[in-house]
Amino acid sequence: MSLSALTRTARRITGLNGMIKTHAVSNHVVCRRTVSTFFAHPKAAVQPRSLGSSWVSNSRRWATSVTPHSTASDPAEVEALRCLEQGTAKLEEGDVQGAKLLYQRSAEINRNASSLFNLGVTHYHLKEYDEAIEAWKESIALQPSSPDAHTNLASAYIISPVSRPDLALHHLQIASSLSPEDPEIAFNHAAVLEATGRLEEALTQYQRSKDFGVERAAVHIRNVSAKILGQRLKAEEAEKSES
Repeated sequence: MSLSALTRTARRITGLNGMIKTHAVSNHVVCRRTVSTFFAHPKAAVQPRSLGSSWVSNSRRWATSVTPHSTASDPAEVEALRCLEQGTAKLEEGDVQGAKLLYQRSAEINRNASSLFNLGVTHYHLKEYDEAIEAWKESIALQPSSPDAHTNLASAYIISPVSRPDLALHHLQIASSLSPEDPEIAFNHAAVLEATGRLEEALTQYQRSKDFGVERAAVHIRNVSAKILGQRLKAEEAEKSES
């Protein structure tokens, strides 16, 4: 799979139901990610996450928020959460621009990992990839243990006009270490490894993805295995011709 093919895949399957993830918000509840169909949006106190992920999966994810919340008596916190909730509602309605404005307002009031994560989601869907990258980088700086944020950032690095597969791989490796049994992360990791010619490693990640439930990884396992075999046969023929 070439990087251009990978980018086309990302453009085709992302969007509001794409690899990114978003979070719904409810007061003072730390929510966990759920998987439904292409990064669904759960309930609890979270931010939405849209991309991320994964370019190659059909499910949505939600990133978790571990940002400390103020008490409900804090007017600023209440307003920030209100904007976050309303932004998520707008996003689910398909009003990405409206969601972005609300997430920006939430981040202005309380600049935490959740508001920045969701803001990155809207930038991504609006094809503002540089802005998405900056929002997710800042979100990760505040909450480095979020596999969803690392996965989304990797997607932005791949799909941006100046593709950076090296940085995408870096963040997918981190995401894999944080969530080693996540099949979407494993699949995306494999896709980028394959696109950059690291076939043996790609095969390992595709196999992990299949083992954890992504059945279509089987096709990629066969394709990559055939590529590896072809390379070995070519190398053997080269050795014979030299001897």
